[in-house]
Amino acid sequence: MSPTDPTERFSREAVRRATVEPPSLDPERGRALNAIARTVAAQYRQDSISPGMIAGLVRLLDFTVISLVGILLYLLQIGASAETATEYLVLIVGGAGVCLITLHLAEAYEMIWLRRPFAVLSRIMLAVAAAFALIALATFFLKIGNFYSRFWFASWATVTVLSLFGARLAVSRLIMRWSRNGRIERRALIVGGGDLAEKLIRQLENSPYNDIRICGIFDDRDDTRSPPVVAGYPKLGNIDNLVEFARIAQVDMLIVTLPLVAERRVLSMLKKLWVLPVDIRLASHSNALQFRPRSYTYLGDVPTLAIFDRPITDWNNVAKRIFDIVFSLAGLILFSPIMIATAIAIKLDSPGPVLFMQKRHGFNNEEINVFKFRSMYADQCDPTARKVVTKGDPRITRVGRFIRKTSIDELPQFFNSLFGSLSLVGPRPHAVTAQAHDRLFGEVVDGYFARHRVKPGITGWAQVNGWRGEIDTEDKIQKRTEFDLYYIENWSLLFDLKILMLTPIRLFNTENAY
Repeated sequence: MSPTDPTERFSREAVRRATVEPPSLDPERGRALNAIARTVAAQYRQDSISPGMIAGLVRLLDFTVISLVGILLYLLQIGASAETATEYLVLIVGGAGVCLITLHLAEAYEMIWLRRPFAVLSRIMLAVAAAFALIALATFFLKIGNFYSRFWFASWATVTVLSLFGARLAVSRLIMRWSRNGRIERRALIVGGGDLAEKLIRQLENSPYNDIRICGIFDDRDDTRSPPVVAGYPKLGNIDNLVEFARIAQVDMLIVTLPLVAERRVLSMLKKLWVLPVDIRLASHSNALQFRPRSYTYLGDVPTLAIFDRPITDWNNVAKRIFDIVFSLAGLILFSPIMIATAIAIKLDSPGPVLFMQKRHGFNNEEINVFKFRSMYADQCDPTARKVVTKGDPRITRVGRFIRKTSIDELPQFFNSLFGSLSLVGPRPHAVTAQAHDRLFGEVVDGYFARHRVKPGITGWAQVNGWRGEIDTEDKIQKRTEFDLYYIENWSLLFDLKILMLTPIRLFNTENAY
């Protein structure tokens, strides 16, 4: 890509360099939403099921159907035999896996085909035929073909096609029902009004099998330059209102309908919007500039340019949640003796409750209650964290000083992770009113809110790199944010596992923990 390529102008670094103020942390900011916007946002509080999740569930269904068909035909035609059961089971499971690959290559898991079972039948037949041909070829070259019944093999292939088609009929009816109920959709907000927005909306509405639901329009221009209603959709507010709207409603995508030539205005908008955990697309249906087809992301038939993507979505989100539950339970079991001993020590050391609860910023800037072992005297606890804990702080108890240095005070957060308000690994949640030199963190660090695009964690990439403990300078919160954003952009389960394994080793460094 050349330096003058217009798409380069909208990179993350370009957006971060734009000279606009970050969103406010004022919790009262949501009151700026007008009555219509509040009503619309309330309608979309429930999460929807994404097409990616549906496709994954159908894959799981297909694998189950193919395997069950093979097993049932084996039991009916050959009978349960300990001598052949293992060999047949290996072939059945392997064959089901090969079928999934050929079905994927045939694009049989695209939403357009999941809605149309009769149209996808030819693809299913072709994919199954290719899969069973590959299986037969493999058994031939491995010289094990004579071990398996040819009649069973042929009937397995035939019944598999019929069973998959029957499953697709049921899936299509379920998808139609969920679509009518608004369960399957990608919820989008239009950024920018006028003729460009109207043209985009008309194209989306005319696009067959489109799963985009437009929830409203936001534009910084007044009604004289941007009409209050576009193609039947109301303008719900300006860009600052959009940020608050997206923190109330479950929104999947923002579509910016501004021409590429309005570079400064686009960058200003993106600087405010990239902190949200949503996909951001730049509509290119009306731009004179044309890029290679693979540069576009299509919404139905409408080409868009991908500016930002949500970091953890669909099955990755499910995998991370399973990871959290499994390791949180393991952590609670492993550290239960330490937690019990700590609770007793806190009770004996000073009067007051064992646990301390503090409001912190969670996913999408929502407030969450985070649990810790109490490390301060009960009458001097600081739930707002306005005053930074410093070395030799007189508010800290004797036991508190030890458990803070060793991070034992954080162990109750395994319950937060188990119940879902925290993740095991992620950006550390900061108190809602946490400050550095009398300035809120969001005022100190440009892009601070982008830390909240994923669920916060008990430990994180910044912590294992030494950025834990007291935040007494602006440089420290800037460094933490830098490492947190790196984690978000490079997330994987292996990365989470690496951080989790490094955490107990790095805890030996207690230099900044008071």
